[in-house]
Amino acid sequence: MATLPVYPWHLAPPGLATRRQLRAMDLRPGGQPVVAELQRPRRGRPPLVGYLYRVDQAKPVRPMTEGRTRALAAALRARRTCPQCRRDAGYCIPRSLGACVPCTDNLTWEPS
Repeated sequence: MATLPVYPWHLAPPGLATRRQLRAMDLRPGGQPVVAELQRPRRGRPPLVGYLYRVDQAKPVRPMTEGRTRALAAALRARRTCPQCRRDAGYCIPRSLGACVPCTDNLTWEPS
């Protein structure tokens, strides 16, 4: 099994980009394999790893269709709807709370 080349943070060669960098260029990896890794050191912890793709093999981002736009709107609406009071909270409800802030404040918390 061949290992990928590893580059230090900010020292990747031209022509390689991370997913986020590709997205900023309106591109996507398009099924190509990862060609290298980018490592950012952290004190006392394992390094952060980013995968690099070839820019010349990247494909354009697929356009949003009407159906995909509707599906995304429905998914975001579901994340904003409180399961207890069924109201639109106006923000995405944190999964750690499981309900909007007013409903969470009304609950009595018992330490375990």
